[in-house]
Parts: sequence; structure tokens; C-alpha cells
Amino acid sequence: MVLVTGGSRSGKSEFARHFAQTVPGRRAFVATCPVVDEEMKERIEKHRRQRAQSDWQTIEEPIDLRKILLESSAFSVFLIDCLTLWVNNLLYAAQEQNRSFSEEDAVEKCAELVDAARNVDGTVVIVTNEVGWGIVPENAAARLFRDIVGRCNETVAAAADEVFLIVCGYPVILKKGNR
Repeated sequence: MVLVTGGSRSGKSEFARHFAQTVPGRRAFVATCPVVDEEMKERIEKHRRQRAQSDWQTIEEPIDLRKILLESSAFSVFLIDCLTLWVNNLLYAAQEQNRSFSEEDAVEKCAELVDAARNVDGTVVIVTNEVGWGIVPENAAARLFRDIVGRCNETVAAAADEVFLIVCGYPVILKKGNR
């Protein structure tokens, strides 16, 4: 399992895609981004077109990443892009169901994801954002999101074999496995 983190537009996804392409096997791109507005719809369509010209199979799943990893045995390389949007989707789903979603809930979901990734006979590359390097958000919902993403990043990084921080398009190795 590999975690690729960094700021917005730092080059994380591109690095993760190149990294995953060095691993032999059938590849699945797991997209977590839902269509929420016209601009996001255009972004998603652009990414779909780019992947259509490659050997990647796209799986769009905003919530149940565990199920995708456990039930998609046809693939030996998974690229999940991204954990940050997945957290957003979990928070939104909880809100829609009139229930809370805490850091503890997030750690539990991340532990399930890590467990599923460990059961993949292959490689799982996960992209995430570092969202806590700016100012403290002025509202409780934004602070909760920041805290949950940070806790998820910490949980996945601790379990990952390799962790890369992408800064200005360049990888900084935080944790190196034995590939």
C-alpha cells in the first residue's frame, strides 16, 4: 500500500498514476469524486476521456471503497483518487442521514479501508490532500473536515508501506518500502 499526499495542484495524482504504472498488472482507477456542479462535471469528463485512452479501468465509487477492493479481484493495481473527497462524501452521507460523523468514525472507516487494501493481491495507491497546513477554519464544519482528513491521513500513512509527499511536482520520500 502506497500513500501519496500533498497540497492542491501539487502533482500528487500525476505522480501516483506514474507510480502505479510501474507496477505490473491490470489497473483500476477508483474515482471518489461525485458530480456536484457543472464545473465538477466538466473536470470529471476530462479525466474520463484521458483514462479512456489508457489501459486503466475506471470505477466510480464515492463511498464504499472497501467493497471495491474486496470484490474486484480482476485487478492487481488500484489507484484511489482521492481519500480527501471520500471523507467529504462520508461526511455528506452522514449529514443526509441526520447522523454525526466523528474522528473516531473516520478512523474506523480508514481501518476498514486499510484492512481491505492489505487483502488485495497486488498494490493499492491512495492519493490524499494535506489540508491542515493553512489557517484554522472559521467554522465548525470546516474544522471537523480538516481534523478528520488529518486523522485519516495519519491512519493510512501508518499502515502504508510507502508514503510520498509531493511538493511543487517533486516527491519527498517520507516512508520507503522494499519494492
